[in-house]
Amino acid sequence: MIAAQELHTEFQFPQEADTQLSSDTDLEDPDVKNAKLGKGKVGKKGKKAPGEKGKGGAAKGAGLGRVNGHHQENGMENMTLFEVVKMGKSATQSVVDDWIESYKNDRDIALLDLINFFIQCSGCKGAVSAEMFRHMQNSEIIRKMTEEFDEDSGDYPLTMAGPLWKKFKSSFCEFIGVLVRQCQYSIIYDEYMMDTVISLLTGLSDSQVRAFRHTSTLAAMKLMTALVNVALNLSINMDNTQRQYEAERNKVMAKRANDRLELLLQKRKELQENQDEIENMMNAIFKGVFVHRYRDAIAEIRAICIEEIGVWMKMYSDAFLNDSYLKYVGWTMHDKQGEVRLKCLTALQGLYYNRELNTRLELFTSRFKDRIVSMTLDKEYDVAVQAIKLLTLVLHSSDEVLTAEDCESVYHLVYSAHRPVAVAAGEFLYKKLFSHRGPEEEGMPRRGRQSVNGNLIKTTVFFFLESELHEHGAYLVDSLWECAGELLKDWESMISLLLDEPMPGEEALTDHQETALIEIMLCAIRQACECHPPVGRGTGKRVLTAKEKKAQLDDRTRITEIFAVALPLLLAKYSVDAEKVTNLLQLPQFFDLEIYTTGRLEKHLESLLRQIREVVEKHTETDVLEACSMTYHALCNEEFTIFNRVDIARSQLLDELVDKFNRLLEDFLQEGEEPDEDDAYQVLSTLKRITAFHNAHDLSKWDLFTSNYKLLNTGLQNGDMPEQIVIHAMQCTHYVILWHLAKVSGGSSTKADMVTLRKQMRGFCLMCQSYLTSVNTTVKEQAFTILCDALMIFSHQIVSSSREQLEALIYTPDSSLQAELLNFILDHVFIDQDDDNNSTDGQHDDEASKIEALHKRRNLLAAYCKLIIYNVVEMNTGADIFKQYMRYYNDYGDIIKETMSKTRQIDKIQCAKTLILSLQQLFNEMLSDLGCNFDRSSSSFCGIKELARRFSLTFGLDQLKTREAIAMLHKDGIEFAFKEPSPQGEGNPPLNLAFLDILSEFSSKLLRQDKKTVHLYLERFMTFQMALQREDCWLPLISYRNSLQAGGDDDTMSVISGYSSRGSSIRSKKAKPASTGKRKLPEEESSSCSTDAVWMNREQNVQTPVMMPSPHLSSTVLRDPKKMRPEESYMGVYSITSEQQQQPLPPQQQHHQTPMDYNTQVTWMLAQRQQAEARQQQERASMQYAKMRSHMQHAIRRSSGLMEDDEEPIVEDVMMSSEDRLEDLNEGMDFDTMDIDLPPSKNRRERSELKPDYFDPSSIMDDSVLNVSMF
Repeated sequence: MIAAQELHTEFQFPQEADTQLSSDTDLEDPDVKNAKLGKGKVGKKGKKAPGEKGKGGAAKGAGLGRVNGHHQENGMENMTLFEVVKMGKSATQSVVDDWIESYKNDRDIALLDLINFFIQCSGCKGAVSAEMFRHMQNSEIIRKMTEEFDEDSGDYPLTMAGPLWKKFKSSFCEFIGVLVRQCQYSIIYDEYMMDTVISLLTGLSDSQVRAFRHTSTLAAMKLMTALVNVALNLSINMDNTQRQYEAERNKVMAKRANDRLELLLQKRKELQENQDEIENMMNAIFKGVFVHRYRDAIAEIRAICIEEIGVWMKMYSDAFLNDSYLKYVGWTMHDKQGEVRLKCLTALQGLYYNRELNTRLELFTSRFKDRIVSMTLDKEYDVAVQAIKLLTLVLHSSDEVLTAEDCESVYHLVYSAHRPVAVAAGEFLYKKLFSHRGPEEEGMPRRGRQSVNGNLIKTTVFFFLESELHEHGAYLVDSLWECAGELLKDWESMISLLLDEPMPGEEALTDHQETALIEIMLCAIRQACECHPPVGRGTGKRVLTAKEKKAQLDDRTRITEIFAVALPLLLAKYSVDAEKVTNLLQLPQFFDLEIYTTGRLEKHLESLLRQIREVVEKHTETDVLEACSMTYHALCNEEFTIFNRVDIARSQLLDELVDKFNRLLEDFLQEGEEPDEDDAYQVLSTLKRITAFHNAHDLSKWDLFTSNYKLLNTGLQNGDMPEQIVIHAMQCTHYVILWHLAKVSGGSSTKADMVTLRKQMRGFCLMCQSYLTSVNTTVKEQAFTILCDALMIFSHQIVSSSREQLEALIYTPDSSLQAELLNFILDHVFIDQDDDNNSTDGQHDDEASKIEALHKRRNLLAAYCKLIIYNVVEMNTGADIFKQYMRYYNDYGDIIKETMSKTRQIDKIQCAKTLILSLQQLFNEMLSDLGCNFDRSSSSFCGIKELARRFSLTFGLDQLKTREAIAMLHKDGIEFAFKEPSPQGEGNPPLNLAFLDILSEFSSKLLRQDKKTVHLYLERFMTFQMALQREDCWLPLISYRNSLQAGGDDDTMSVISGYSSRGSSIRSKKAKPASTGKRKLPEEESSSCSTDAVWMNREQNVQTPVMMPSPHLSSTVLRDPKKMRPEESYMGVYSITSEQQQQPLPPQQQHHQTPMDYNTQVTWMLAQRQQAEARQQQERASMQYAKMRSHMQHAIRRSSGLMEDDEEPIVEDVMMSSEDRLEDLNEGMDFDTMDIDLPPSKNRRERSELKPDYFDPSSIMDDSVLNVSMF
């Protein structure tokens, strides 16, 4: 076993007189704070050190019957503890009992098994032998195990995927807990087993190897949890023993049993000793593992520590629930990883849930309340949900803790699109506003206006109005549904609030409040009947359980029974209010119509139909009329017996509307008379009602096409038709054609019907095309929208799905119609916001109107782009759309990009032709504006080139898929560049030659062999004189040729980075001497004749002082504690000595050892600049670090309390693992932070005098943390 005097870690804990854990002062004792755990030296005061106890036995029997730490029995190797726990087939209790039995027989062999268990659980392939156990220190053993780690994979059991390894983690934790539980009465007090285990785990937790650190931290924290449970049991036994002793001592002398008193005193003394020893163990784990690892570089390790300290505080609150331990949770709430912040919140929830602990949390709550409130807006939704739940528990414990501002910051989250956040906020809102019942509410009725729910419903309405989000009532209802479902289902109280007169002294609801109440009532009914969240919240409909389906049916039945009676009354009361009526008319969609018959509610149905008819006659608003139409559609269900009654009422209403429309239209279109405004209003209102009903009902038997077409034709001829009449006439005619198409598609039509439909459709399309030239913008937009819809419906896709009989209906737009549609888009969509005042129709130029106008233009553009995507119009018309990509990127970038993607999927080559065509159009426009002598640095030309670069990026990385398209693009571009001769005569560059500069943006997408092909095609247009030109006007040709010639050995080499990429080749080739004995291959001989080859050969042989890449650090190699400067870390291995630099070169190299050319100088200068930047970055980081350290020290000197305000910087600096901070400090150094993590910070003795009672935060950013010499 390891000699005690050689250990680097010791336990020296003072004796405590009380029965609880040592105070935080004891935890932070200066002599103990820097101590680390050593094997076999956690002894109590006055007891023999375990290193002296049983050492000879270890030497004698440790190696017997063992090979490499495994048991040998009859030549067969037994399974190790790790394998048993991993398999999980044996009960943990029996596995622990077997180990205890072996420990009693030979504790050294058993303990060696336990040590190897922890080593193997870390994923290490090695094993600790008996020889190593006897003669090596812990640090040497860990270093030896580190060398035997598998370097091929970074995985270890705790991070491996699969059900086996997930179960292993739980089995691993369970094994540790059961081990302590089974050993709690004897073995853990033998000063040998626990001391050795704690020493090993502490040493492993300090390892730079993540697997060791992660596994040992988890084991140590679970061990600590088990010890806390033992300490709690000891405390309870001590209290019981003390009570028994006091009771016995208080007896009269005659009845007092002195022997029992002595027995109780002896028992209490033993319990006290055991508790002291347990406290020593827990102190060792806490100071040796927790205070270092709760701020580890790995988030999983930090999360383990915070999760377990929450368990300790909840389990043994008398000892752990104080500010000395709570501060770690408070500080870690600022962690940059959501996983760790989540563990903080869940740990606190367990504490706040117990009201008995609230008094101990007052200081913590006041100190960290603001942080908890801010976490409700955390970017991690899981963290935000738990933060809201924690605030709900805080609110439940005390109403005075959270201010009004704190509560308001949570209230608005009920409208969040993320449902769990909204539900948690809804529960908070319900607890705050609805859960308080006063004594005056005890005798109030259960339902109705004067009920408790009535007041709560009014409170909900007030909150809804104050939130000023009146369009999102469905979100509020969904947020409150789980916690306040019974309140939202109290529809009787809602109806009573709307219909009943207020009592004397009661304040009646205002008009806005009644509107809000009706909207909330509608949303609650929809939620009860549909059983899924509103649109935008949730991932679609889920399958309902049998219980949910029954509740859904019950709610729907109850809704029908209540509102079948109340709805006619509500419509009668609010018949003139369009907004209220629109919401109320949606209720019949959720009725169970069978109840009208089974419940004998026919008279209420008659009343409802009568009220709907009156609403149709009173209102002309489109929303109200469409709601009436949908209500008739919901009630006209042939499956129910009420169908005939509703159908008769609907037919009577439509007959009257159509007769009235025809009569008014005849008078309105009489020749020779000027139509007055009253006639126009009557026609418009009747046409609105018919159009709204035609949307959901088939009105084909009334032949509305003839009258509407006549109305449209008259308006086109005269030009004085009111725009609203034209718009609704177009819409109504469109519905007529769609209903006719539905009838023909059903197969129940004749050939004459097909001919009639074809004639009507073509005539209507020509009519809409004529209206595209109207002076009124709204009419043109309506005509354009209907045309796009009609062209999509009657395109070649109409015959899909085995509908070949509809082939005669295919309508293909001619070139004139395509041109007019495109011109409309260019004139009305691609305009500046300020130029759109006409399309807003007199609306105020505020933000809302701008957003609405933009939304309308986006819809128009999307309608036209669908025609391109589905090949209804020619794809090359998209060139005029694509060229607007950069200019209108913010408004329409997503639509244009999606259109390009879809067209490329249809035809790659044609899409490429369209893209190059759009660039050519922009180039021609630039020439017309700037002339042929334009400056290539102008914003116009740079904009076109940037657009070409964006187009190039859309082709992706797979060059094989786009090979033909890219080649065709270059072909068209070259032809365009040489198409027009120079206007200045022969000898000057062609007019469009500068277009080659734009075309070079696509050169990187060409394969190597295609570059040669394109270059040959380019030379067909070039003359011999062109190849010799070097003037500025010929630079586009030169740069384009270079882009086709670059990357001969690498397809991905870009022209711009050519110098730097070639210069970097020196780094890999500089150390190798030039080969003089090898014969050149024929290809090499031929290529070396070229200028580029000569330059490359010279470049390979020139030795320049460049910065070499640093060697890679293996995950199992311990870092040298020596700190190097950044330049030393690079140059220490690969630096070139002066002798090497002055060494004469071979003749072959001397031939090329001419003064460095420009490219080589650029390469050398780049390397020098990188070194200088690295040094400057290091100096800046050092200065920033020094400034931060001084600020922290100043804050520490000023602070005397645990949670003072001036200690706030600590919580930001707790995370020594912040990758953002280490990025700057490690820049220029080769730290492999994925495999080898930075060592933990050391406890500094000199800081302990400043804060002797608490953990020293100044060690958070100690020099050893970064392993960098800062000063």
